[in-house]
Amino acid sequence: MDNGRKEKYHIHISAKQKMFELNLKEVWQYRDLIVLFTKRNFLLTYKQTILGPAWIFLNPFISSIIYTIVFGGIAGMSTDGVPKILFYLCSNAIWLYFSTIITKNANTFTQNANVFGKVYFPRLTIPVSNVLSAMIQFVVQMSMVSVFLIYYVMMGEVTPNWWAFLLIPGVLVHLGVMGLGFGIMISSFTTKYRDLAILVTFGVQLWMYATPVVYPITQIEDGFLKTMIMLNPVTASVEVFRFAVLGHGTIKIRFMVLSWLITSIVAFLGIMIFHRVEKNFMDTV
Repeated sequence: MDNGRKEKYHIHISAKQKMFELNLKEVWQYRDLIVLFTKRNFLLTYKQTILGPAWIFLNPFISSIIYTIVFGGIAGMSTDGVPKILFYLCSNAIWLYFSTIITKNANTFTQNANVFGKVYFPRLTIPVSNVLSAMIQFVVQMSMVSVFLIYYVMMGEVTPNWWAFLLIPGVLVHLGVMGLGFGIMISSFTTKYRDLAILVTFGVQLWMYATPVVYPITQIEDGFLKTMIMLNPVTASVEVFRFAVLGHGTIKIRFMVLSWLITSIVAFLGIMIFHRVEKNFMDTV
């Protein structure tokens, strides 16, 4: 054997991923990074603003005041006997949680292209951190809602279903998973079709009016329109949330099951498409 001959080795590294592999185990292994991204997202959102974290309260409060004047006052829309400001504060809090997750995750690839191009980590950690930061924001906003809730409970104008508060974590998980699925799916498509990013805000706004956020579902007459609104996968969670907090809400098991089924499909497809796009998105971003 010629000791002077140098052996040459070639190491080929390739990503082997099955078509339907979600790779969630690797994401869990990077949970410390998820926590880091969550803190960063929450702090940077209001860092360079004049009012800072006060916007967490001002955003839902101002929009609730506007809804109270426009829908409750001018339009004379009923809120099922619930004080209007409390109704809109409660509805706003849960909707902002969901819409924030979609809008933030819809720009995952375009906003983080520089980071993705420099170092490897599971790309899904960023969308997951967006869900967690939105959840923190929701909890903070609910502290304001709680002040109004306690006042109206003491006045005898609202009777929450306290036992149903146990369902709220499930509502947050449901909307979080759904927002994650839709958000990363949109993000995957915007790497090639930038127009989608422009339409996200408009689409989310339209979605809000197709969801019983500024009106109770009881105000819609039975028929095709009400059925379509009930088929909206967000409707079930919004109604469960208001049923718990305000004591008023329409809960139908079949629509809740359907909502979870739609959410599971959207999340599965979203993660699968996301993983496929992340392999070569740098060529198109």
